Amino acid sequence: EDIGLVKMDFLGVANLTTIKNALRIIRKIYQKDVDIDKIPLDDKKSFDLISRGETVGLFQLESAGMQRYLKELKPNKIEDIVAMVALYRPGPMELIPSFINRKHGKEKITYASAKLEPILKETYGIGVYQEQMMNIAKDVAGYTPGEADILRKAIGKKIKELLEAQKQKLTKGMVDNGVDRKSAEQIWELFPPFARYGFNKSHAVSYARIAYQTAYLKANFPNVFMAAVLTTDFGDLERVAKEINECYRMGIKITPPSVNKSFVEFGVVPETGEIVFSLASIKGVGVGVAEAVQGERGQNGMFSSMTNFVERMPKNFINKKTMESLIKAGAFDEFADRAQLLAGLDEILKFAAGLNKANNGNQMGLFGLGVNKSVIKFPQVPAATKKEKLAWEKEFLGLYLSENPLSGYQNVLAKLATPLAQVVSSNKSFSGKRMKIAGVIASCQRILTKTGRPMLFSKLDDYSNTRIEVVVFPNALETSPQVWQEDNVVLIEGKLDSRQGDLKFICERAELVESI
Repeated sequence: EDIGLVKMDFLGVANLTTIKNALRIIRKIYQKDVDIDKIPLDDKKSFDLISRGETVGLFQLESAGMQRYLKELKPNKIEDIVAMVALYRPGPMELIPSFINRKHGKEKITYASAKLEPILKETYGIGVYQEQMMNIAKDVAGYTPGEADILRKAIGKKIKELLEAQKQKLTKGMVDNGVDRKSAEQIWELFPPFARYGFNKSHAVSYARIAYQTAYLKANFPNVFMAAVLTTDFGDLERVAKEINECYRMGIKITPPSVNKSFVEFGVVPETGEIVFSLASIKGVGVGVAEAVQGERGQNGMFSSMTNFVERMPKNFINKKTMESLIKAGAFDEFADRAQLLAGLDEILKFAAGLNKANNGNQMGLFGLGVNKSVIKFPQVPAATKKEKLAWEKEFLGLYLSENPLSGYQNVLAKLATPLAQVVSSNKSFSGKRMKIAGVIASCQRILTKTGRPMLFSKLDDYSNTRIEVVVFPNALETSPQVWQEDNVVLIEGKLDSRQGDLKFICERAELVESI
């Protein structure tokens, strides 16, 4: 900047991809073009959604703390969102309660000088933006725009000599413009804190605009928006679990993956509004296979059976890894039970190899003048258990989809344990307190201490898909080693620890819920 060059920061914002995907889906299934840059900025449904704190998936607005403040603020204009984007960060966050109270008339709005009102009125008398500081210098102290920018930089650099010189210049300029000296000195005292929290308004407006656009889409096209959010985040299993839980809260049904219904991405069924799980999001499948399935189905219609699927798909995709992933994820459930399909996997691969050999040898068959009338036959085996299906879903989808393993224990656990969502959003107020938590074990990592004793780190999920890390030291592990297996539903007694910055639960005692 000092040598006359323009400095630019380019920020990658995934929410822009979400917006783009949502608009594409709206166009595809509703034949409606939404110009996101021309949506009304006073949409009541959007502000009501934000005011309820239902902000999962919304840019800049979805943290638990932000949700709490938004429910108190009840924003009804875009300027409120701009201010919250600027205020919700270390430093200015302490001003948020006053900002909320002033908006609702619970705290008097005051100005050190009447000359400040035109500049600070939009933020209820509270200085929020760097531009406000610069406008005070220009409009009240007679600074030029260039001098106001020098003031901004001087305060930011906290150089004592520069600050003292600017204090003298600013107060003199205000006095020369009719502000009494006492008020001028009070106004100067507003400036140094800006170095801690002053935020660029144009930046805040840009962020708030994207936040509002995501809110508009969620409020007016909820199913489409959530499908777009899931598509954007499909590689982040914790994000996807949180977002699917939000779909459940919104009353949106999530359909398990199916070779006859699923798309490459998360899709929406126009007739029912349900979201269909993405084929490409199945572990071990990938975009190439998903595109081939969607393309073949679109060109030649639904698959009628496993035999029909194998006959029609490119044979390089009919391999053990891909087929096992699709079977265990439930993508072939309409053809046969998962256990039966797995037991017949070798037959599926043999059938595909036979077709490939026949086609390479130009033998008469499905793609010749004759018809291949052979079909894949599956062995009769016991159906897959509910526990097996849930374990496969967790492995290949990253979460439990058809049913939560805690479903049968929900009422019992509500009486015995503190919900993880309450623990995680407690702002560490539970730290050090003894309590009980419960959930399903998502993972276990066993290590040895320096003395050679085993201990482990575990991740625990509850019914709301909230997750917390559990630390099990040797003594606690030795009292209940059989408890610590993935997919077990457990009740854990211990203490919350936040000393290292991240919340961890220190286990003192654990037991299987089914044994209680």
